[in-house]
Amino acid sequence: MYPRIRPVLDDIPVYTPGKALSGLVKLSSNENPFPPLPGVLERATAAATNLHRYPDLAATELTAELARHLSVPAETLAVGTGSVGVLQQIVQSVAQLGDEVVYPWRSFEAYPIVTRIAGATQVEVPLTPAAALDLPAMADAVTERTKLVLVCSPNNPTGPAVRRAEFSDFLGRIPEDVLVVLDEAYVEFVRDPEVVNGLDLFAAHANLCLLRTFSKAYGLAGLRVGYAIAHPPVAAALRKCAVPFGVSTIAQLAAIESLRCEDAMRARVSAVVGERTRVRSGLIEQGWQVPETEANFVWLPLAGRTGDFAAACQRSGLLVRPYAPDGCRVTIGGPAENDLFLRVAAEWRSSEVAA
Repeated sequence: MYPRIRPVLDDIPVYTPGKALSGLVKLSSNENPFPPLPGVLERATAAATNLHRYPDLAATELTAELARHLSVPAETLAVGTGSVGVLQQIVQSVAQLGDEVVYPWRSFEAYPIVTRIAGATQVEVPLTPAAALDLPAMADAVTERTKLVLVCSPNNPTGPAVRRAEFSDFLGRIPEDVLVVLDEAYVEFVRDPEVVNGLDLFAAHANLCLLRTFSKAYGLAGLRVGYAIAHPPVAAALRKCAVPFGVSTIAQLAAIESLRCEDAMRARVSAVVGERTRVRSGLIEQGWQVPETEANFVWLPLAGRTGDFAAACQRSGLLVRPYAPDGCRVTIGGPAENDLFLRVAAEWRSSEVAA
């Protein structure tokens, strides 16, 4: 007989990473196509000489650097193992058995996982026909049992972002004792001036928490470092729920060095955004219905053909991320990788029209 495991784990979905197969172009995970920023690898390598020492539990230097970079007090910051790790800290801080967590769907696949691990109830609110968040419907879904609302902007995996005015109206409808998390993992890729930046509204809303990461724009996906910006009582709770020493010394120092390479990061992000525009325009010219995207990926709504399209891409040497039965997310890579994707998409489209 084996030890008894919590029954709630029996039907919790397992987080599914994008495929990685040797020899194939990987556009299945939202990774930065560029290597670490200048000086980052050198500082990380130097830090490896101290692997026999524990990391700084409080991430003191990184927290101070973030506070300067973002112009926020250090006590509003909580660092964790990627934005997913910080997300789990958030859910553990506010939700338990009998509580509800409201979030859009389809959205970031970790939302239902961390909700159910905490024992809370999922309240999934469908996206609009344009694959965007339906904030009025999300506000309508809030009840007296709601403890947390998750807002993903830009939305992963579909791409649309939340506008400032609609988010401000949304906050006005949420009770002050309900925590609202604005998940801004892709905020650096946003170009629409009307899209909300959480820092603009943070000071005025004590129940607002911002979630960000070094994995995307800063290219540190392999080191797992993210952070939340929350008002001091919430930030303190998040720090209590963090895995002790979870963020390695290498990750902390690489993140610090990355923050000091802002100009280089912005240039790389601009290159990705330029390719994003080219790829989306090319797909639309081919006849695809592609939602607006402010992230580093595009979304192809494929319904029942999702698996077939992903398989066709793989046969052509390309890995994309299927989300059956809704569609495929394709990360923006380098120009040659994007050319391959556009060619495969065009061939698929032509075969579908011919059929």
